Amino acid sequence: MKDKFYQFMQGRYGSDQLNSFLIIISIICFIINIFISNIVIEIVFLVIWFIVLFRMFSKNIYARNQENEKYLNFLSPLNRYLRLKLMNQQEPTHKHFACPNCKQMVRVPKGHGKIIITCPNCKNKFEKRS
Repeated sequence: MKDKFYQFMQGRYGSDQLNSFLIIISIICFIINIFISNIVIEIVFLVIWFIVLFRMFSKNIYARNQENEKYLNFLSPLNRYLRLKLMNQQEPTHKHFACPNCKQMVRVPKGHGKIIITCPNCKNKFEKRS
């Protein structure tokens, strides 16, 4: 049985970050629908599940990969912001900034007031308060 499933999935796209997000959203809709019992939420749940299954079993790998790239590019500013916040919380002696030009992470010591930071990647200079 396991071998037949592997043969069936051969050449198909499978799962990715966008599918994981859609599965989480559909589970949330399902749980809300248990308590509220609304037909609109149920339809949204079923449509999202159909999209997840369609993407998972699709043989057009290039198109599904492009969809996932657009999703990841949409979320990249949020991920960068959260990563900077986490890095600044974990390291009390230094502060982390993202270069406005190339988005490279730059680490500088805290407590020096306004400083001019030179990005090691693109040599862009920007002013920040450490």
